[in-house]
Amino acid sequence: MKSFPTVIAAALTLAAAALFAPGAAMAQTGAEKELNIFIWSEYIDPDLITEFERTRNVKVRMDYYESNEEMIAKLHQMGNQSVYDLIVPSTYFIPALMSLGLIQPLDHARLGNVGNIDPKFRDIEEDPGLKHVVPYQWGTSGLAVRARDGVRTPNSWSVIFSDGPEKGNFILFDTARDSLGSALKSLGYSFNSTDLNQIREAGELLTRTKKHPAFMGFDSGVGGLSKVMGRVAYAAQVYSGEAIKAAREDPGLAYIVPEEGCEIWLDVLAIPKDAPNADAAYEFLNYILEPQVGARIASFNNYATPNKAAIEFIPAEDLANKGMYPPQSLLDKMEYMKDLGEMNRLFDETWTIVKSR
Repeated sequence: MKSFPTVIAAALTLAAAALFAPGAAMAQTGAEKELNIFIWSEYIDPDLITEFERTRNVKVRMDYYESNEEMIAKLHQMGNQSVYDLIVPSTYFIPALMSLGLIQPLDHARLGNVGNIDPKFRDIEEDPGLKHVVPYQWGTSGLAVRARDGVRTPNSWSVIFSDGPEKGNFILFDTARDSLGSALKSLGYSFNSTDLNQIREAGELLTRTKKHPAFMGFDSGVGGLSKVMGRVAYAAQVYSGEAIKAAREDPGLAYIVPEEGCEIWLDVLAIPKDAPNADAAYEFLNYILEPQVGARIASFNNYATPNKAAIEFIPAEDLANKGMYPPQSLLDKMEYMKDLGEMNRLFDETWTIVKSR
């Protein structure tokens, strides 16, 4: 779900630090059946892990990362000595994982529940036919806003990119692709534009925006959301699940999917090339693809499920939440972030200018 510098270069830069990272899961050394998962923090219901351990007689060990770059760097550093059996990357990192030889092809004969995946998630651009990955969760990147008396909040990027007097304190994502992509969408361009003039225009919009007196800085989704929750900021760029969870705790807060469109993302599961416990990994993949389990994962995370068979078990209030399950009219305006290869430099160079002015 997250940041995007030039993927492989960032991974190799982080690899040396990953060598000494604490808390690495240990590979199986005895007769006990184990499963080692490398995953985003707080991204699966602990009760499901306990249930899987009890019913499958498998001991699950989990390590956590906070960015795709951190995950891929650690895997690359391990080489052919991986201690992990499952990882949870975002789709735009699949090309890097494959080019570095870090994940293995899936044996669909061992994935009896893969047919539960919604057909629209079975032919993702980065891995048609799901030859290497299994979809896990999907969501969007929009805005968390706090209601203010006498101020109508539009479902639009204008909440942060306009210059109106009603503008409140706001926070932008601290990543080039996210912030520039959002500016591009607000201007009517593609989130993945490689047009130099369009990217420059988006950079100029961001530069003007950051000079507004209400601008409170760049931050992560969690950091920006915490400021909106703490009533320090009025609006912040966020990920849908985190904002929806916060809105359920605070009625004065809402998650907005901008009408101009925004990023839609998909996180997936993959088995590292040299996973020590591949059998247990396949068992876990089939487990989370069970309809009721898939529904419980989505309810815990407040994100949407790509498991079509799980939909009948999703609470009605979740299905009706346009932040979790946007209508097709909004989905049609959304775009997945793509690995633009060498063209990423246009975003990096423009981002450097934005941050320095």
